[in-house]
Amino acid sequence: MSEPLLKVKNLRQHFEISRNFTVKAVNGVSFEIYPGETYGLVGESGSGKTTIGRSIIRLYDPTEGEIFFNNRKISGDLNDKTRRMLRKNMQMIFQDPMSSLNPRKKIGDIIAEGLDIHKTYSNLKERNKIISEILQKVGLSPAHAERYPHQFSGGQRQRVGIARALVMNPRLIIADECISALDVSIQAQVVNLMKDIQEDTQCAYLFIAHDLSMVKYISDRIGVLHKGYLVETGTTKEIFSNPVHPYTKSLLSAVPQPNPRIEKNRKLINYNADTVNYENGELNKISETHFVMQN
Repeated sequence: MSEPLLKVKNLRQHFEISRNFTVKAVNGVSFEIYPGETYGLVGESGSGKTTIGRSIIRLYDPTEGEIFFNNRKISGDLNDKTRRMLRKNMQMIFQDPMSSLNPRKKIGDIIAEGLDIHKTYSNLKERNKIISEILQKVGLSPAHAERYPHQFSGGQRQRVGIARALVMNPRLIIADECISALDVSIQAQVVNLMKDIQEDTQCAYLFIAHDLSMVKYISDRIGVLHKGYLVETGTTKEIFSNPVHPYTKSLLSAVPQPNPRIEKNRKLINYNADTVNYENGELNKISETHFVMQN
């Protein structure tokens, strides 16, 4: 197997609210992502998924731990050369397709912002050609470059966000719940688009989501996050066919089934998270209660 593209070792991200209170959002998380693969990060709201993505791309300064990208350390203080390498080769697709786009800029200028900063084109004609090609790749028209974000639907705005991430030809894209704000039919289109782009460019994804069906469809490996701790990780087949941790079992039991007869008798597992203390390794206090779906 090739060398990992991204190595995260014992990542901790704490936020000091006051002298007496600190939010421990991420606690000792470690995982690896290999070139061309998709690593799905799942968990409930507030589990620390987005914080991990923002810490990796250095929108937050990690409290502790080490992050290696392309065999270079990107945690701690960054010099100019490492920072430019990081910005060119790692991009992020944000959750809200409206608030992440500058409403005062045209779509073409939004997409080309990275190109302008890193000066990756020789003249204006080449710049416009790159913009047109990337818009076509994500299913939009080159004419859309002259429009503003408010003139697009949610699905189209998310495609603009994908185009902005792809235009730099990054090796890793962090997709932070990039489909959660979209309709189900649009979600399928965006995920299929991401898979097609991955086949063409061989980029890797850190796919952050809470929709297990989508994570199962797009991911090669999955990590399950709970209360800032990575409680289980494995291949997609291992996680869905043989979950080990009770929290993973609880998540999988909540996935609806398309067959109404199976759905009626589906057992839900109630995971009592308040009795678990991960810091002291106390995982034996977990209580599971089974419920049967009844009409």
